[in-house]
Amino acid sequence: QVQLVESGGGLVQAGGSLTLSCVISGRTVSTYVMDWFRQAPGTEREFVARITRGSTRAYADAVEGRFTISRDNAKNTVYLQMNSLKPEDTAVYFCHAINPASNEDSYWGQGTQVTVSS
Repeated sequence: QVQLVESGGGLVQAGGSLTLSCVISGRTVSTYVMDWFRQAPGTEREFVARITRGSTRAYADAVEGRFTISRDNAKNTVYLQMNSLKPEDTAVYFCHAINPASNEDSYWGQGTQVTVSS
């Protein structure tokens, strides 16, 4: 069974940096397009970043220029490097995997909390 496990969340001051990790087990990460989403209290889950199997990257406007998504296929891990963090970045961050060959082959992690203090 495929599982995604996020880690690296925590408390950081505004302007600081944090790197999240998402480890996929059960399948190789190279099978999937990988996304990061986030959800703050009282809001809908929103897209943050995507990396394709060919390592094309896309970002939400709110994070573009500050966040970087990357993949290490050898470690079956996707990262989200977050710089210049703002209080509005506070949310639970979720890893998402979707197989472009089969959209039923998709998975969510349980999330990791990021809190940015002002």
